[in-house]
Parts: sequence; structure tokens; C-alpha cells
Amino acid sequence: MTISPLVSLRERLPQLKLTTDATDLEHYGRDWTRRWTPAPLAIALPADIAEVQTIVRWANETGVAIVPSGGRTGLSGGAVAANGELVVSLERMNRVLGFDAADRTLTVQPGIALEAVHNAAREHGLIYPVDFGARGSCQIGGNIATNAGGIRVIRYGNTRNWIASLKVVTGAGELLELNRSLVKNATGYDLRHLFIGSEGTLGLVVEATLALTEAPPASQVLLFAVPHMQALMQVFGACRSRLQLSAFEFFTDRALHHVRAHGAQAPFEQVSPYYVVTEFDAADEAAQAEALAVFEHCLEQGWVSDGVLSQSEAQARSLWRLREGITESLAPHKPYKNDISVRIGVVPAFLQEMQELLTREYPQFDVVWFGHIGDGNLHINIVKPAEIDYAAFIAECERVTELMCEVLRRHGGSISAEHGIGLVKKAYLASARSVEEIALMRGIRAVLDPRGVMNPGKLF
Repeated sequence: MTISPLVSLRERLPQLKLTTDATDLEHYGRDWTRRWTPAPLAIALPADIAEVQTIVRWANETGVAIVPSGGRTGLSGGAVAANGELVVSLERMNRVLGFDAADRTLTVQPGIALEAVHNAAREHGLIYPVDFGARGSCQIGGNIATNAGGIRVIRYGNTRNWIASLKVVTGAGELLELNRSLVKNATGYDLRHLFIGSEGTLGLVVEATLALTEAPPASQVLLFAVPHMQALMQVFGACRSRLQLSAFEFFTDRALHHVRAHGAQAPFEQVSPYYVVTEFDAADEAAQAEALAVFEHCLEQGWVSDGVLSQSEAQARSLWRLREGITESLAPHKPYKNDISVRIGVVPAFLQEMQELLTREYPQFDVVWFGHIGDGNLHINIVKPAEIDYAAFIAECERVTELMCEVLRRHGGSISAEHGIGLVKKAYLASARSVEEIALMRGIRAVLDPRGVMNPGKLF
């Protein structure tokens, strides 16, 4: 008679919250991709670091794989458990552990929601500047595991820039404390950065110390209607040269169509093929006057056809909803998602080539573009027609993604700008990484996770 490995886990950790409820298995076994059928062995919800270590050591002994779980808002299948893995959800480890006023750092557990981090920072008159639409449900551990970027990368960079130190449990069950919040630390390899963006393949983040900064001056939001794709980067150049930007995002008329169907209001009477929403410092009348001057200049050049400047926080939120609501509005359609990036300097040529490729290869599909164009990151979502079989739809999209990879290679780009590789993109990793790089990455993983229990099947 075979004894379930869960029996030994319960014996070791009798206080561990462990569930095999069918609803929980489905809920915790998938992320936002919805492409794979969740089939985890069970869901473990540890309450502290010691329980996490015991779980990982148990996994090494039993050979049961672990899938780390945060808010599961990922879009690459990185948090999917479809092959009898133990999902380790860190949602119970969700507290603020401390604030250091001198160092301007906030120490938190990995299961805390990004929005809760924002609120905690504001209580001390500071901000944690990484931000994106899923702030209410995504967790800081998952943000670290994917080096999340978001809407204000232009000004603040990615998650990596704001991690002062980490505590991690490796795939072997060892607890490491990485960097100890030092500003300067020239003592060899900074292992902290191996775990940032590792997608849970090296271990689990169990504590993070986040760097905080001063809140920016009062800001305003400006929405442009842009008549043609070639003007997008011209508008960006005009804004960047004269305004202190925090964000510069674009979306297409098809994106606006879906957001409006989801409840948002149209910003202009006439529909434009492209839109830009930008946020900038507007602490005084001079800054606001400069923004109006930028708009007038772009209008004179024919780069924009209309615009609206926020006059209140409520209006700013309404304008941002047009961009931040896109992913949610598309979710019911189960779109195929591309998350790609190139250097800002090659964006114009890349956009032109991509437009030609997508028009040629997807004549029958609804293609929705949007993204952080100010940092070279584009999201391309393909909406499945109702009459096409899902498997056939995915196969067609993967065929076109192979062609997209060739374009990215020519422009020195990346197949994953901020969502990670996960299950969705591992076939395309070689388009952005050399054979030598991938071999080194595999070697690093083998050292930190010698038995291969951490999120197997992801990334490679």
C-alpha cells in the first residue's frame, strides 16, 4: 500500500495549513494564463520561514515538486501547477515587519499585496514607486520573482532597483540573507540579484527589505489622440524633453474598444487609431503651462489630433483607467499575449516592422496593442475568434511568435519584458539568450536547487 507523501508532511508540520479541497486546488493551481488545467497535489500555506524550510526539505526527500504562489497575476504560466506539484502559497506571510527611517527601508513578508506596501510607505511620508494595475492582488514576492516593471519604469526603473536585501530559502532548504540592506557592498557576487527575476526556480523569497523614496511633486495626466504610429515616438520625444515624466503609455483603438465595453467612457468624440497617456510633474503653474505648450507643439506638427489634461484626481484616475483597464477587459476572451521589448532608440523601426508582420499574419484576428512604449515595452494581445478552436488558435499564435522572435533578434530585443518566461515562453528563450548564457543559467539552478524541486518545467 502506497502512503501519500502528504502524510509525512503533516507529521512534520502538524500546525501547517494544508488543503486538498477541489476548489482550492483549482484556485491556487493556476495564474491568469488559464491555458493549463490545474492539478496540484495540495496547497500548503506556511505561516513563517521555519515552515517554508521544512516544506522545501520535505520536497527534496520525497521528490515532490514545489510551485511557489503569490497573487498568481502572472501571464506566462509561471505559477501553474498542472502535474501533481505542491503549491506553496505565501499569502499568510503578509505583514510589515519593520521600517527604518534612517535607511528609508520597509521590511515586509513576501505575501503582502503591492497596494499594502504603497499604503505602509505613505504612512511614513515616503513611497515605494513600483506600480501597476494589479496592485491590489499581486504580492511583493511575486513582483520580485518576475522583476516586475509596470507603469513608472521611465522614472523609477524595475523592482530590482528597489530591493535593498532579501531573505530566501534555496531549493536545498538553506536560508540565505542577501546584502543586509547595505548601500555599498563589494564582497563578491551579489546573490540577491540572482533571485530577482528567477521565477521561483532557485528558491522562495521569504522576506524583503524595500528601498523607499520621497513622493514626487503633484502630477497631472495628459491624454493624446495620435493619428498615426510614426508619431508615437515623436510625441514621446517632445514630452521627455520638456516635462518631468513619470509614465508614458500607449494603446490602440482596439484596446479602447474593449475597455469601453468593460465600462469606461470614451475620452473624445472622434476615434483615433492610437492614444498616449502620460503622467508628469505639475507642481506649479509654470509646469502646467509647459504641458499645454507641448500639446500645442504636437498639434501644430500633426503628431496629435486631440488631447485632454486632467483637472482633478478623479479625472486623472478616469484617464488612467483607459490604459490600466485593458488587461482586465481582455481577460474573458482568453487572449494570446506577447510581452516584448527593445531599446528605446529602435522603437520606431521596430514598430513599423511589427505592424507589417501582424497585419500580414493576423488578418482575421483582433490584435490589441498597448504598453510602456516610453521604456520600449509592448504588449500585443491576440483575441481568439469565437468560431476557432482554442488549440488551433494557440498553434497559429505560436507560429507567428516564431516570426516575431526573428524580428526581435534583428533589433536586439527580448521575448519577455516583464512577465517572465514561465511555461508560455520557454520555447523562445533562445531568441534572447545565447547557448552559453542558458548553460550558465542551468548550472546556477543546479547549484541552488540540486534536486530540481523548485518550479520545474518553468523557464527552461
